[in-house]
Amino acid sequence: MSQLDLPPSRPPAFPAEGRLLGVDWGEKRIGLAISDPSQTVATPVGTLSRRAGRRFPMSRLKPYLDQHQPVGVVIGLPLTPEGQEGPAAADARAIGALVTAKTALPVSFWDERMTTARVLRERRATGGDGGAPGEADPLAATLLLQAFLDHRRP
Repeated sequence: MSQLDLPPSRPPAFPAEGRLLGVDWGEKRIGLAISDPSQTVATPVGTLSRRAGRRFPMSRLKPYLDQHQPVGVVIGLPLTPEGQEGPAAADARAIGALVTAKTALPVSFWDERMTTARVLRERRATGGDGGAPGEADPLAATLLLQAFLDHRRP
């Protein structure tokens, strides 16, 4: 089984030290988060814009890779409410294959169901609104990456 075929709950074979990049992708925007070198805490780092139906914007991801030098990438896997993979999950896996081919970084997937909805719900619960378009995306990537990091801890 290749790394791209791993189920979202299986920990990947990433190095134990070094930053990991979290990617919460969507049709219009892609949220990004980065871990600290000890892989303990995730922090939002930015949003990439994407035109619907267009390819993943690798050229706009490259500056984040150059700046943060991650040792691996965790991509959100958008499963159906029943936990199955559909067309969106197939797109996420294709993005993972592209990232690996272009960067040689190991890629793993993590269940991203409801990350953006959780961010928006928490913002509203604390008296805020939904925020400007794109503000929730890096926070959703942070939730995704933090859940992944927490799952890997012994």
